[in-house]
Amino acid sequence: MIKSHILNITKFFIYILLLFTFNPSGAQQIFTSNKYPITDFRQPLDITPPALAGSFGEIRGNHFHSGIDFRTNQREGYPVYAVADGYISRLRVQNSGFGQALYINHPNGFTTVYGHLQRFSPKIATIVKNLEYEKKSFEIDEFPDATLIPVRKGEVIAWSGNRGSSGGPHLHFEIRDTKTEETINPQFFGIVIPDNIPPVIHGLYVYRLNGKSFNEATPKQAIAITGAGGLYKASAPVSLTGEVGFGVVTTDRHNGMSGTNGVYSIQLELDGKMIYTSALERFAFEDSKAINSHIDYPTYLNTKRSIQKSFVDPGNPLKIYSGLINNGRISFNDGATHQLRYIITDSKGNASTLSFTVNAGLAPAVTPMVPGGTIYAFGKENEFTGEGVKVVFPKGTLYSDLNFSYKKLPKPAGNAWSEIHQIHNRFTPLHVGFNLWIKADQLPEGLRNKALIVNSNGSAQGGYFEDGYIKATPKNFGNFYISTDTVAPRITAVNISEGKSMAGLSKILFKISDNLSGIKSFNGYIDGQWALMEFDAKTATLWHSFDERTGAGKHTLELVVSDLKDNVRRYTVHFSK
Repeated sequence: MIKSHILNITKFFIYILLLFTFNPSGAQQIFTSNKYPITDFRQPLDITPPALAGSFGEIRGNHFHSGIDFRTNQREGYPVYAVADGYISRLRVQNSGFGQALYINHPNGFTTVYGHLQRFSPKIATIVKNLEYEKKSFEIDEFPDATLIPVRKGEVIAWSGNRGSSGGPHLHFEIRDTKTEETINPQFFGIVIPDNIPPVIHGLYVYRLNGKSFNEATPKQAIAITGAGGLYKASAPVSLTGEVGFGVVTTDRHNGMSGTNGVYSIQLELDGKMIYTSALERFAFEDSKAINSHIDYPTYLNTKRSIQKSFVDPGNPLKIYSGLINNGRISFNDGATHQLRYIITDSKGNASTLSFTVNAGLAPAVTPMVPGGTIYAFGKENEFTGEGVKVVFPKGTLYSDLNFSYKKLPKPAGNAWSEIHQIHNRFTPLHVGFNLWIKADQLPEGLRNKALIVNSNGSAQGGYFEDGYIKATPKNFGNFYISTDTVAPRITAVNISEGKSMAGLSKILFKISDNLSGIKSFNGYIDGQWALMEFDAKTATLWHSFDERTGAGKHTLELVVSDLKDNVRRYTVHFSK
């Protein structure tokens, strides 16, 4: 028994040693040299073997996945454990996002995060509910003192759930640097996921760059590949001339009940020399939207295919890259034959390679088509002013120089108070929002406080009236015009009606929705006293759970829901209990 235990420990430390020193075929080290504690943390769930529905850093819409998603057998209610001693440093309840989440600060300098929780442990739930009643708000984001909620390693702090912006029951788990708040791959901390399966390489692409910024017009060519089981190659040599960049489509799986997950690192060699490395050890949340620069964004919008570019835009702030030569751009002008190889690695150190040959030409490169428009440099603030419109792009908005285009289109029919202003196109990603002013066309004074900017899909961008213009801060390029929202939110009672006895029922249920600007607030009052209403944005469900505050007898409930343009809907009902 003792020998077996010692053998298991020895195997574990050998695995960790290999994890941090893995170095495929002489390539530069891609696993971190940072020293993370590997024995401090236990698993947050007791489900064995552990399986992931999402890996660290995998590609999501507009962001890298900031943690790992533990599978919970498609159901809720598994105990969630504090992975180490510490204290609850943050209590967060949201309509969307993580839904219900806990943050624990640990003495070793790291913070663990537990998201999409079904419910908190009793002592934490009492504190949260008291805070919600104190602030008269379902949504809270509180930072308790270190002495308020201490926790011990292995203590049940919550139960797994499906709250917030969750696509199904699971536990979202993160480890962050407490000081910098950067999120870090949990598998560097001894959170072990069984895995001996190498990544799968699905596609290889070449982009004809020739000194120009990458955009939706950049010529792209798919290169046929064959292979499996970690070894891939191009079906035939590729003839190229001029400056190019490459891109790859790759995913990963682990043993057991695995989803299709993301990879840890992508490396590209040219004639045996590394020219590009990306490795998802850690990243800052403010940089996460730069995933749209990391991938071929126009292709993703059109096909949802995630091609990870192996060349870096000059305005990309991500710190996941290393060993770059010419930002990953390669010039093939020498008439020689070149050997290239991708090395794709997962967080466990399993690697796949993709080898291909390029026959370089000698002829002058074909200059790619450059869209017409005004050139705006990525590294500074830029401003455009036209008839009835003004646009300001703060410094840091663009990832590359932009050939900006603008067009005015006719006013749409219906609830519109301006022409449509086409601000460039949706295929160019932005890191931060831009400031947009649109001049209002004969907007009555009584509607100024109801006006906002919408895009051509009818999606609200917010906005307010200022000196004859409506100002908003869209996050993406597109077509925009002014509309108004004068319609109050909708309230639909699900299980309550006038005079109904609610005896034996634990909750009052509603559905709420808004036609345009979005829900701003909801407040419930039972017998004139504020009552906690909980909300799940993905199902538009609003509910109140009865507690000792509502005793037997007759009661009056008033529900008040307002939208972001201060249109208010009230619902009043009498019930007994």
